[in-house]
Amino acid sequence: VLLGSGLTVLSQPLMYVKVLVQVGYEPLPPTLGRNIFGRQVYQLPGLFSYAKHIMKVDGRAGLFKGLAPRLCSSAIGTVVHSKVKQLFPSDSSFPLQPGASKKEPVSSLEQVLKETSQEMVARSAATLITHPFHVITLRCMVQFIGRETKYSGTLSAFATIYREEGILGFFAGLIPRLLGDILSLWLCNMLAYLIDTYALENGVGSAPGPGDGVFREPRPRAGGIQVLLLLLQVSTMTEMKNYSQAVTGFFASMLTYPFVLVSNLMAVNNCGLAGGLLPYAPTYSSWLDCWSQLHREGNMSRGNSLFFRKVPAGKRYVWE
Repeated sequence: VLLGSGLTVLSQPLMYVKVLVQVGYEPLPPTLGRNIFGRQVYQLPGLFSYAKHIMKVDGRAGLFKGLAPRLCSSAIGTVVHSKVKQLFPSDSSFPLQPGASKKEPVSSLEQVLKETSQEMVARSAATLITHPFHVITLRCMVQFIGRETKYSGTLSAFATIYREEGILGFFAGLIPRLLGDILSLWLCNMLAYLIDTYALENGVGSAPGPGDGVFREPRPRAGGIQVLLLLLQVSTMTEMKNYSQAVTGFFASMLTYPFVLVSNLMAVNNCGLAGGLLPYAPTYSSWLDCWSQLHREGNMSRGNSLFFRKVPAGKRYVWE
């Protein structure tokens, strides 16, 4: 919990800027710069320029608006996730395949499906319980646009949402968030399983053993070298699997990013804040309506990158 809280504090300015960009707030004019290929293009302000603008308006403390409810969400989510995972039987009850030892259980597709299903239930439960804090966090951040103070505290924010929107107000944007989390989890785990099973394990050759049809003269003094090579091979396989998990996680997050964007927009839409109204966003009837309008405008990836933000062709921006 403490480690998660520390990471939450460190990433707060990044999330703050990201949310404002997702809403469509552009306080600074585009500047002429160069892309990664060296061509001159008009670019919107990146993470550091955006953060400097926020500090200019609200000081350094302004970068941490919405931190309190986000810390509550992180801590509660970690506890709920852990408690739900404890409800499932341990892996020791999972049947082993013939020839597999208890110390080294076989990683089969059945086991991956089981573990992913358990993780899905745990994550969904944590998301469901902590979503009200997520909504308050987003609204505290979006207040920067209209300089409102409507959501000035966590407890008062709960009272405001309940008074104006009822219970459903605490779960605005929940459905696309849940769908995005579930799709990302399954994509990541299944892609990692396919890569580990069919690319890495089959791609790395092993030394021929007895009965493989290849005669080798005995090498009595090579035992230490063979053990070293085997350890290096195991270490390499472990590192490659870790890399594959990181790559598949990044790939899955890229594919499911539109769900994150739609969820955040629905959490602040038509809530009485300037950032949830025109000209930043119309009043969406549902998250599907929000999705379709973003798709028509070509804004499904808005806020996905905070660097090299090229100004889309044919679009105009109004800045202060």
